[in-house]
Amino acid sequence: MKLTAVLGTAAILAGVLMAPVAVADEGKAVRYKVDGAEYEGYYISPAKDAPLVLMIHDWDGLTDYEVKRAQMLADKGYAVFAADLFGAGVRPEKVEDRRKLTGELYQNRDKMRSLMQGAIAQARQIGGNTANAVAMGYCFGGTAVLELARSGADMKGFVSFHGGLDTPEGQNYSQTKGNVLVFHGAADTSVTMEDFVNLNKTLEGAGIDNEMIVYSGAPHAFTVFGSERYREDADKKSWQRFLEYLSEQR
Repeated sequence: MKLTAVLGTAAILAGVLMAPVAVADEGKAVRYKVDGAEYEGYYISPAKDAPLVLMIHDWDGLTDYEVKRAQMLADKGYAVFAADLFGAGVRPEKVEDRRKLTGELYQNRDKMRSLMQGAIAQARQIGGNTANAVAMGYCFGGTAVLELARSGADMKGFVSFHGGLDTPEGQNYSQTKGNVLVFHGAADTSVTMEDFVNLNKTLEGAGIDNEMIVYSGAPHAFTVFGSERYREDADKKSWQRFLEYLSEQR
């Protein structure tokens, strides 16, 4: 789905989600380049120098879902730069295409890191407060955020919502500068509780401040509105804790 279509949905959502608060920037598509290739992110900010959230999308690319979440965060006083790791206009709808795009980045972790660093640089260029920032992501995005943490990116925290939790061979958290927050579903068959425990051991062994929360009965992708996997209780609880966490980082 192209971001132009997303923006139309965002305009409708904005009236509902942001009614209590006047937002200076209503949100905009942002074209930018990383290593010569074009990408299209989304930026929204309620005020100059608002704390920044770098958001990394799920395996279907930057769609209505990330825009809605960005609007919800702006409503609470946070600027958001939703990055694009697939390319401008690349929003895969078929499972095989999603697997191909994410698989290419899983196989090329240097490129994944470069794309996120490029997004951070773009956020800074358009006024994002990257000196007061947290990175977060959903599913594939949650996996990418942990990659960003291991890269040594200078951020206050790294948050994964039902993301992949394994640590690639040869990698570790020795360069991680911020804390780590993980939201996981106990009924997730894609990312197991064994993966969850192993990450906890890895973070503890590296001396990384971490908080890891499990929600009973929640499957993979439990925060995705309107899907059969959506679990309202786990979604609301994880979102509330995320907002509290962001407040603690300010």
